[in-house]
Amino acid sequence: MRKTTTLALIAAGLIALGCGSGSTDTASSSSGDDKATTSSGDEGGAKAEEKPAKTAKIGQPARDGKFEFTVKSSKCGVAKIGSDLLGQKAQGQFCLVTLNVKNIGKEAQMFDGSSQKAYAADGTEYSADSGAAIYANKNAETFLNDINPGNQVNGVVVFDIPKNVKLTKLELHDSPFSGGVDVTLG
Repeated sequence: MRKTTTLALIAAGLIALGCGSGSTDTASSSSGDDKATTSSGDEGGAKAEEKPAKTAKIGQPARDGKFEFTVKSSKCGVAKIGSDLLGQKAQGQFCLVTLNVKNIGKEAQMFDGSSQKAYAADGTEYSADSGAAIYANKNAETFLNDINPGNQVNGVVVFDIPKNVKLTKLELHDSPFSGGVDVTLG
């Protein structure tokens, strides 16, 4: 009986947090004071007409919500991450995506590497490997890292994909519930 009640309370709390974070984003978006909102607002009509305008390339800044992402590099074909004693072997191959994440909002925002996605040419979606990312990042920059306004972090997001697959784009998110922004690879 206690387990059921505890689980129900935890589930209700998580749902409330999810709803609360969405309403916070909406409230800050409607204020018009946020740089990200201002630039998004300027492109409001263009965004509906030109979906490709939301795509960036390696080295170009791309914004989603309160974050500005700049993908620095992408390296695939890595078989193992970490040291001989502590590390992780890829099921297929690791693709290491080095990126800079800057908070352009007015409040702290949590960056979570596991919210990021990668795609192959055929549209197959790959999730980030948070366990491998721990070995790829010395200071856990991509694992649930709170970034204050104006601050930025550099880190590596890791994807474990089949050996014969090549990634063509990333979909980067400021939260699990955001629309995301595309960055083409290659």
